[in-house]
Amino acid sequence: MSSMEETLQQIKEDFDLLGDPNAIVEYIIELGNENDMKVPDELKNDQTKIHGCASDAWMIEECKDGKVHFTVEGTSSMAKGMIPLMLKIFNDRTPDEILAFDPQKLYELGFDKILSPTRLQGMEAFLNRIYSFAKKCKENQ
Repeated sequence: MSSMEETLQQIKEDFDLLGDPNAIVEYIIELGNENDMKVPDELKNDQTKIHGCASDAWMIEECKDGKVHFTVEGTSSMAKGMIPLMLKIFNDRTPDEILAFDPQKLYELGFDKILSPTRLQGMEAFLNRIYSFAKKCKENQ
């Protein structure tokens, strides 16, 4: 499995090939159309909801075999596309890998140019959940 850094680089290369912010947005929306990850309806509640997202999104976090696993569902086409991109980097990693990775590096992908301020806030909310769960998972190992 590629490291988080390598995965980020691969995404960056894909984005560079697309070149234009509109093409990148189209690509993200296309990823969303293919994304069939679901959070079961009975688990959609205030606790699993990602607060701070512009549209509704839910996350279930699991800590198993020393790795962190996330199941995430978003309702907007943009959120649906961002989820597989983010999970490519963060899913099924050890807490140490996640905690050693600087989330500011995601801005190398140019999200500040692609995403509206409210969507950037949603991304921050998503990352906060990932990092706080990675800390919890590490403490309980």
